[in-house]
Amino acid sequence: MKFGVITFPGSNCDRDVVYVTRDILERPTHCIWHEDNDLGDVDVVVVPGGFSYGDYLRCGAVAQFSPAMRSAVEFANQGGLVLGICNGFQILTEVGLLPGALMRNRDMRFICDRTPLKVERTDLTWTQNYTKGQVVTIPIAHGEGCYYADVDTLKSLEDNNQVVFRYSSPGGAVDDSSNPNGSLNNIASICNKKGNVLGMMPHPERAADTRLGGTDGLLLFESILATALSVA
Repeated sequence: MKFGVITFPGSNCDRDVVYVTRDILERPTHCIWHEDNDLGDVDVVVVPGGFSYGDYLRCGAVAQFSPAMRSAVEFANQGGLVLGICNGFQILTEVGLLPGALMRNRDMRFICDRTPLKVERTDLTWTQNYTKGQVVTIPIAHGEGCYYADVDTLKSLEDNNQVVFRYSSPGGAVDDSSNPNGSLNNIASICNKKGNVLGMMPHPERAADTRLGGTDGLLLFESILATALSVA
């Protein structure tokens, strides 16, 4: 299992992801510059967090036109695994790999905190090491993380079981009081219908080392490896 991590001008979480995949999981990891057309022989493409191109116009709006992202879209359309984290999630909505959009937080403030998430699906490559209904704690750091979609799109997401994680209370309650940014239906993460593309605002790479206070995010990366081993 080989990972490729795209770096844009303004990315600041790419090295965090590389640390997890290369140093903790000890998997081959390829750093992909935004101007590269060739993703290499990777099995998973990660679009990391940060402020790609300074978030000019709006988050992810410029990054969608980069050569690396055009290749990532083709890779995803062929069934390749693509993970977008925070700014990466925003970029995935901009390029149309995921529906909806990420808007300014409800209180119009940047949020940097640790938040509970309720696991909604465990039948995906990304989540098989979790249990359904499990509450995990993952850091968030965003100013535009409020997930929005029109009524029909939101209904389609729910009907097709495309919500992967929701913001919740530590006890698993999903309500407005446990929603840090105003996201519709407390949505923190969604996937496409095929399940090979995942976008999430929380940062699993920041919860993958005991020295950082928790490893709930590591389970996501370990799920990817476990799926690969089961297929092999």
